[in-house]
Amino acid sequence: MATAVTAIPIGLGTTNGVNGAHMNGNHVNGHTKGAASLPPFPTDVPKAPLLRLSLAKLQANDPDEINRLNRACEDLGFFYLDLRSPGTGQNLLDDADRLFTVGEQLYELPLEEKQKYDFMHKNSYFGYKGYGANVVDRTGRTDRNEFYNVSKDDILGVSDPWPAPDVLNNQRPLLKNFMINAHSIVSLVLEQLNNHLGLPPQTLQNLHRQTSPSGDQVRFIKAPPQPMEDRQITLGEHTDFGSVTILFNRLGGLQVLPPGRDAQWCYVQPLPGHAIVNLGDAMAKFTNGLLRSNIHRVVSPPGEQGDHTRYSLVYFARPEEGVLMKRLNGSEKIPELEPGATEEDITAKDWIIRRALGHRHALNKEKAMDFESFQGTEKLSRREGK
Repeated sequence: MATAVTAIPIGLGTTNGVNGAHMNGNHVNGHTKGAASLPPFPTDVPKAPLLRLSLAKLQANDPDEINRLNRACEDLGFFYLDLRSPGTGQNLLDDADRLFTVGEQLYELPLEEKQKYDFMHKNSYFGYKGYGANVVDRTGRTDRNEFYNVSKDDILGVSDPWPAPDVLNNQRPLLKNFMINAHSIVSLVLEQLNNHLGLPPQTLQNLHRQTSPSGDQVRFIKAPPQPMEDRQITLGEHTDFGSVTILFNRLGGLQVLPPGRDAQWCYVQPLPGHAIVNLGDAMAKFTNGLLRSNIHRVVSPPGEQGDHTRYSLVYFARPEEGVLMKRLNGSEKIPELEPGATEEDITAKDWIIRRALGHRHALNKEKAMDFESFQGTEKLSRREGK
């Protein structure tokens, strides 16, 4: 679901099956009814120890909250963000709620229609990815979800528009508002981390200008229920490709692998009104591993939640296309490279294309199972010696 901030709007309708029908659509206070009818997250599964931060406190430059943000970004690279405050946070929750309905309508389209917007043969990860298109592990198993990536450059007029179905073209103003609000939260996180690292003012922010070409995108994801006797990985283990991710969902299934040699997979429980924020490869590379791009994956939702279709909505913020994925200069906190170590000369654009399309078996055949060639910052993330 490469990868994001995760916010969970309260009460969104569900559908069943790959092209299931919308079941709930009544709106109350900007959120659709339906979440209350879903099974609760089970209490008998391991849960990741994510810190719960407040957007309002970060906006107010609360020193304790900023310290907790810095700690979360160094220790696990994931945290909850409470968006239930007037302004940007609540606007983002409301827009996400509306976009969940758009996503359900998108996936009700016939498969042949959706496949018109698969642009992988144009060397692009925007548009549609079908169910089972990516290899998820070295045995050759494939993913169990569909997703559709909407380009920020397209929606904000930075580039020419991509062809898209009417269900998305009709919602361009909503997508624009969502992207602007999501990116304002990304910019706040980058500002605080820039201060924490002691980088020259605006260093991180100037690598992520929303008006410059980049791989930023909104992703709609659908993962239908899996057979009880065959519930497997929906999205294989990975680190996110870019900088900051924002994810919205109502059902469990997201798992993180904490650092350390003996770590075990833990679920990230969705919390109403909150976002799950995580850092990506760029932040690990910029800081030589000081900030953490954590390994994560998606499995079938736990317990009775596994009987329901899992929809997700993600905003991925990534560096501008020409930015080199290398350690930044200008900070005394960022560790030096190990003696003799070298860094690959690769731009954010090429890094993301390599990672996003590398495991497409229709493009790369057997090479799609070459996880070494298409890996991100997993080795930095593991920190096995700690």
